Amino acid sequence: MEQLFNDLQKHIATRMGDSIALIDEDYGQLEALAGGEEQYPVTFPCILIGTPEVQWDNLKGNRQHGRCSLTTRLAFDCYDDTHYGSTQEHHATERMRLASRLNDCLHGWSFEGCTTVLIRRASRQFSLPGGIKVYETEYYTTVEDGIQNNDS
Repeated sequence: MEQLFNDLQKHIATRMGDSIALIDEDYGQLEALAGGEEQYPVTFPCILIGTPEVQWDNLKGNRQHGRCSLTTRLAFDCYDDTHYGSTQEHHATERMRLASRLNDCLHGWSFEGCTTVLIRRASRQFSLPGGIKVYETEYYTTVEDGIQNNDS
């Protein structure tokens, strides 16, 4: 699974690194920010990657097949006034464009150890306190993994 995360992070950085300040594992940074921590645990815009669940089936020869769920959270610090007529509406459009670009980067992509391509399953948008806008997308794929028996 660590290879999956590393490959995913590198792929996003290669395709979107010019537009994103931070690509990292999702370990609750946005929740910490919403909880009122004094320092931002992230820089914006950021993409946070999570693997919340893998369901494993046994195969022959110490191999397992996993149905893997992945999430990406593209987050922005929204300090612009984007209401109609403000002349800053393009900032909202840019956020939506980057969310679409992230999906274009990931949907249908395959990586080492993956037996199927990434498929988008669900997406949603939500806001957090402090003007943080999040575009969250869930993907799924299947992976195979070898189990190393420790005979010591």
